[in-house]
Amino acid sequence: MSTTVAPPTRPAPTTGSRAGAARVALPWVLGGSALVVLAAVTASLLLGVQHLAPGAVLDALTGGGADPETAAIVASRVDRTVIGLVVGAAVALSGVVLQGLSRNPVAEPGILGLNSGAALAVVLGIRFLGLDSVGGYVVAAIVGTLLVAVLVQSLTLMAPRASAPVSMALAGAAVMALAQSLIGAVLVTDRGSLDSFRFWQVGSVAGRDAGQVLDVLPFLLVGAALALTSGPTLDAVALGDDLARGLGQNVVLHRGLAAAGAVLLAATATALAGPIAFVGLVVPHLVRVLVGVGHRRVLLVSALLGPAFVVLADVVGRLVAPPSEVQVGIVCAVLGAPVLVLVVRRVKGI
Repeated sequence: MSTTVAPPTRPAPTTGSRAGAARVALPWVLGGSALVVLAAVTASLLLGVQHLAPGAVLDALTGGGADPETAAIVASRVDRTVIGLVVGAAVALSGVVLQGLSRNPVAEPGILGLNSGAALAVVLGIRFLGLDSVGGYVVAAIVGTLLVAVLVQSLTLMAPRASAPVSMALAGAAVMALAQSLIGAVLVTDRGSLDSFRFWQVGSVAGRDAGQVLDVLPFLLVGAALALTSGPTLDAVALGDDLARGLGQNVVLHRGLAAAGAVLLAATATALAGPIAFVGLVVPHLVRVLVGVGHRRVLLVSALLGPAFVVLADVVGRLVAPPSEVQVGIVCAVLGAPVLVLVVRRVKGI
């Protein structure tokens, strides 16, 4: 989403500056993040409506004679864990890039309506084009995400520059509400589309096959590569477009590549698990507390903590209302809404 909206709301992340310096040494943060991911995966395999002993899970994973019921439970948890890891990384990276490009601390795929735009495009694809594969969903989701990104950006540019962060969030909320209304209108008139789409209404990693990741792998790899290499561009953009050009940056080209990465990641994550909001907001802000505002560090650590956040949210959703489950999209919204309020209150001029 290329933009020339409000000035940075915090000091520019220049390398070596106090604002850009890491609060904790990066190797320690990376090591700790890896341990958090390992703990999240372990909890996801062991905990749920039916808790499993570590030995039983190990037997099921190694084919060591676990009973069929335990083996089936472990297989389903492996699938949802893999989907959660992939979706968490994709949405977290997309959030970092969107916040950096727009210089807006509340930007993330869910708040800006990108996920809802992707979902609407998928619903329309199911209803009118007969889409029935994850690969088809991804293409539709990319188209929907791009259209919503352009629409939200256009609406934001109509607002005063000083109120751009909130204006962008409001534009995203308006577009999201419109998309959800259109989704509802399509679904209530077509039962087949409703059956195909109902899990996406709230976002869920349950009931997905981990093999679906292979269907979207090219999009994920390209999106991740573009996002992870966009750190220097995002740091330069934080200084302002004019200064970035002065430093030799091809601002238009690099912005376009970074935005393409964010769109690909948001679209593929939505195609896999439905519209899961707030992950791209919470994780980058948490990571900045640990490593500072340098985007190369933020991107790297977010790629680890994003997956852990989604997997742990999924585990919480299994435990809070047994024997039923609360979808991960709802848990992420409950955890992320207070963070959104805090971030908005910290934005200058609001």
